[in-house]
Amino acid sequence: MLCLLMGMGVAQAGELRALDDQELSQVRGGDGISFAAHVVLNDPTLVGAVSDSRLSLGFSGGGQNRYIVFRNVRGAVDMFAVNLGVQTRTDGGGDYIAIGLPGYVRYTNFGFESLSVQNDPSAPVTGNLGSLNINGTVSLQGQVRFWGH
Repeated sequence: MLCLLMGMGVAQAGELRALDDQELSQVRGGDGISFAAHVVLNDPTLVGAVSDSRLSLGFSGGGQNRYIVFRNVRGAVDMFAVNLGVQTRTDGGGDYIAIGLPGYVRYTNFGFESLSVQNDPSAPVTGNLGSLNINGTVSLQGQVRFWGH
């Protein structure tokens, strides 16, 4: 039965053939692609988890290097309904890429343990300018659009 159904699908689709430029310009796609993501950073419950991680950003000014050090960045982010598609401009000026903002984002213990400014990013963290821990949900709507001139 399965082979019969698969054979019907192939027969219905027809054979592959090359398209010239005129035929190809008439082909229309679907609605783009959509995806979901589940991102987990430095989960302490994993085997071999790191207990002292750092994310550092370096800056140079006045002949001296400084680093912003985020210690123990961790947490989970779940998001879905992010979509990517090509749309036609209403003014007839061509197409643009539309990135749809995620309709739902959930943060679970997302943040960092401490923030410091240091001359050496690998030196022990002695100062603390604050910490961040986010738990909650966000609902977004809208698009980010890109086009060329």
